[in-house]
Amino acid sequence: MTLEQFSQALASPSPTPGGGSAAALAGSLSASLVMMVCDLTIGREKYRAHDETLSGVRQRAEHLRRDLLALVDRDAAAYESVMAARRLPKGNAIEKQARESAIARATLFATETPLATAEGCASLLDLAVEVARKGNVNAVSDAGTAAMLAYAGLRAGVMNIRTNLHGIADPARQAVIRDRVRRLEVDGERLREEALTAVFGRLSPA
Repeated sequence: MTLEQFSQALASPSPTPGGGSAAALAGSLSASLVMMVCDLTIGREKYRAHDETLSGVRQRAEHLRRDLLALVDRDAAAYESVMAARRLPKGNAIEKQARESAIARATLFATETPLATAEGCASLLDLAVEVARKGNVNAVSDAGTAAMLAYAGLRAGVMNIRTNLHGIADPARQAVIRDRVRRLEVDGERLREEALTAVFGRLSPA
C-alpha cells in the first residue's frame, strides 16, 4: 500500500489493519530516522570518532526497519487468525476441541506478534540514544522524533499484548510473557528519558 492507502485502510471500519499494525509502522519510521541521522553524520570530519559506532547503529536499524515493516502485515494476519478460529464450528465435542486448540494457537500468535513489535521498538530506543548523543547536531531533533516513535510503538505493542494475554491458557507461558512486558516497560521509560535528555542537551536554546 501507499501511505495514503494505508491511512485509509486504518480509518475504515475494518478491524485490520489496526493499532498493532500502526505500532509496527511507528517503529519502522523510527528506524528510518535513526538511519537518516547516521547518514548525516558518518564521514563528516567533526564526527569522525563516531563513524564505526554509527555504522553499526545504521546496520542494526536497517534490520529492525525491515522486521517492523513485516510486522505491520503480520499483526493484521494474527488478528484475522483469531477471528477465523472463533468462527470454526462447535457442534460436537470433536469440533469444540479443534476450535479451542485453534483459538489457543491463534491467540498465542496474536500475543507474540505485538511482543516482537515492542521488543524491536525497545532496541530502536537504544539506538536512538546513541544517535542523539553522537549524531550530527543539526539532526538531533530527528533523533528525538525517532525515540518518541519507538516509544509509542513499544507502548502500543504492550497494550496489544495485554489485550490477548488472558487468552493464553498456559500459566507458565503467561508468566514468562508478563515478565518480558514488565522489563520492556521499565527499559522503555529509561531509554526514552535518556534519549530526550541527550536531545534537549544538544538543542540550540529557543
